[in-house]
Amino acid sequence: MLAALANADTRAAFARVTLGLPLDGPRDARALAALTDAGLVADGEVAPVVAEDTIRAALASASRSRPTGPQRFLDAEGRIDRYPSGRADRVELLRWVAAHSLSAGEVVSEREVTERLTRFTRDPAALRRFLVDEALLERTRSGSEYALADGS
Repeated sequence: MLAALANADTRAAFARVTLGLPLDGPRDARALAALTDAGLVADGEVAPVVAEDTIRAALASASRSRPTGPQRFLDAEGRIDRYPSGRADRVELLRWVAAHSLSAGEVVSEREVTERLTRFTRDPAALRRFLVDEALLERTRSGSEYALADGS
């Protein structure tokens, strides 16, 4: 649908259909065919009409397929593409990362935790600090070993 509207001719034709204005000529015919194929326009009794039901269904489908929870902040490869501005969302994302990086009772070296966090970000050191700052990861005083904090 969006691809059809990316073309200036189809956008103009869609506007004319929306306003109930006539379409004429081969250029409009091609634009109308593209709009019909995209599901934006349907045959009306007298003239083409906006296919509102099809558009609503497409919007409803798109909203159902939107990621929820921490996945909202991940790209297609599962890497963090942005950190949430709200603290609750940020903690939820960090808790998810911690749970997918270490197991309860597991103690790993700084190098190992950094390698594991690399699959979530280009800056694993910053992510590791965020996890420690939010008390989701515990580290030894020397910083050489890390484990999930109790309750993470």
